[in-house]
Amino acid sequence: MKLFGRNIIKSIICTAIAAVQGIAFTACDSIIYNDLDPCPEGLRLRFVYDYNMEFANAFYSQVDCLTLHVYDKDGNYVATRTETARDLLSDENWRMTLDLPAGEYNLIAYGGMACTQSSFAYSTVPSTGTKMQDINVFLKPESITQPNGTKLHDLFYGNLNITIPEASDDYTEATVEMMKDTNNLRIVLQHLSGRPVNHEDFTYTLTADNTRLDHANDVVSTGITTYNPWATGNVLAGINGFDGSDVQAAYAEFSTSRFIHGAEPRLTICRASDGRQVVSIPLVNYLLMLKSQEFADMESQEFLDRESRWKMVFFLDEGNTWINTQIVINDWVVRINDTEL
Repeated sequence: MKLFGRNIIKSIICTAIAAVQGIAFTACDSIIYNDLDPCPEGLRLRFVYDYNMEFANAFYSQVDCLTLHVYDKDGNYVATRTETARDLLSDENWRMTLDLPAGEYNLIAYGGMACTQSSFAYSTVPSTGTKMQDINVFLKPESITQPNGTKLHDLFYGNLNITIPEASDDYTEATVEMMKDTNNLRIVLQHLSGRPVNHEDFTYTLTADNTRLDHANDVVSTGITTYNPWATGNVLAGINGFDGSDVQAAYAEFSTSRFIHGAEPRLTICRASDGRQVVSIPLVNYLLMLKSQEFADMESQEFLDRESRWKMVFFLDEGNTWINTQIVINDWVVRINDTEL
């Protein structure tokens, strides 16, 4: 009875205001107005990106543009909202508000899609008449076909099923949890003897089938794609303890889409002089070696999704071949017993 009475009062107030202003309407949420605020009904959304290994919200520092697609309970397109103002997105108090009638909704959010430098695009742009299941985002060909590779613009994804209750006289508060779909992988080659390693003496490739993602953020198979490093060079690794000289290492840096447990992306490094393989490893298997016992109960896919910046150091012998019994991943020294892993 209290809710019913409150709704009557709310309706009377809206009707009275409309009469004074000469406003035509069929319901409180469909008032046509000039300077009059509508009766609040809809969503007030907070966006969070704490699905990382720090377990800390980095949305405000890492997401520089935001797109939200709204679908009804049957997956029919309703609306799209975008925000590209960096000063708003970096404000922890900012919320996205949407005027929507009561009902059940499915929300899909992307960070990075609305930016001018976005590395991904829609196969079908969400619009009237499309379904939620139609959403596919793919890595733009120009982001992966350049000989020197490309630093991908970060992509974030989130979804939420939400109900706006009947007889609501204010916005429904909710939080959209985001995750990061892009990875940066830095490879370092260091000679075991301390001898200088020149990055031009090697070629580097990363192959994977991960360039398309569906509405649930699952990878859609499109065939193997070859990523080239977006940066290569030499770096000083310290002082040689034997003769006091600088230790020069080589590096290559890759930018890639989401890593999936059970998939087979492969990192390959070859000598430029004769094409002989120095390193050829199933990348995901090696990255999972990094997972500390502190997170022993964490699922492999969660670990791959939470971590997005990877560093791997390979030590070379006199023949510039990898000493495949040891590798350093994100500053962790990993001893390898099964070289066929």
